[in-house]
Amino acid sequence: MSFSDPLGDMLTRIRNAIMRDRTSVTTPASNLRGRVLDVLADEGFIRGYSETQIDGFRAFEVELKYFEGEAVIREIKRVSKPGRRVYSSVKTLPQVRNGLGIAILSTPKGVMSDAAAREANVGGEVLCQVS
Repeated sequence: MSFSDPLGDMLTRIRNAIMRDRTSVTTPASNLRGRVLDVLADEGFIRGYSETQIDGFRAFEVELKYFEGEAVIREIKRVSKPGRRVYSSVKTLPQVRNGLGIAILSTPKGVMSDAAAREANVGGEVLCQVS
């Protein structure tokens, strides 16, 4: 099955699983999805993820994180889409919920959070925002 926006598909799967109070969600595996999940795990928005095989294809099993019955991820949305790419320099990196959330960027130094991009002094494509 071909997707026009694989990262948007993963974010939608996570959003739908949170609305249904699921503890985990499965999504097809790719390098970009894995890097975005690494950032989410490092920032404490998910418990973690593991790679599995489903019908001979690689997939990620994402363990969602809840605190006192509420999901840690309140909002997760795609910023840069296939029809409209959004780039940001280090000076104009977005501030999500006054620093309570993160923006995930694809930079020349890899996929990282907005705080790590400011520290590394690099800009790039703003993939998504999480709060």
